[in-house]
Amino acid sequence: MNAVMNTPSHHRVHHGSNPRYLDSNYAGTLIIWDKLFGTFVPEQDHDPVRFGLVHDLGTFNPLRIAFHEFVGIFKDQAQRGLSLRDRFLYLFGPPGWSHDGSRDDTDKIKAAFLRRHPDQAGSPGLSVAAAQTLPTLTREMADAAGGQ
Repeated sequence: MNAVMNTPSHHRVHHGSNPRYLDSNYAGTLIIWDKLFGTFVPEQDHDPVRFGLVHDLGTFNPLRIAFHEFVGIFKDQAQRGLSLRDRFLYLFGPPGWSHDGSRDDTDKIKAAFLRRHPDQAGSPGLSVAAAQTLPTLTREMADAAGGQ
C-alpha cells in the first residue's frame, strides 16, 4: 500500500519545513502521483520532520495565520512596474518566487543547506534534478501564458 497510497509518514513529510522536505508529497490520497512527477520524498530517520513554516510569522492570530499568504500575494502583484509575466508568476510560481530574485525560494534554501552539508547532496529531497524541475515548469507556464 505504501507504493500507491499516502501514509502518515508521507503526510508528515508534506508538512515539514526541513530543506529536504520542502515542496514534496503533494498527493492527498494517492502518493503514486508524487512518484510519477518526481515530488516524492520518503521520511528519513536521520532527519526528523520539523513541522511549520520556513520563516516564523511571529503571531498566533488565527486570521493572520490563515490569510497572510493571500495578503502577501496581493501586495506582490500590486507593485508598480511589473510585467504580466511577473504578476502571473507571483500567483502561480513556486513558493518564494520574486521578480528580482531577492527572496529565498525552495532552490535557494536547498542550495544553502547543501553548502553547509555537502555530504547530503543527491540524497532524497536534495537531488539536483528535482531542484531544477520546478523552475523549468514555471518558465514553461509563463511562456504559455504569453509572458516575456
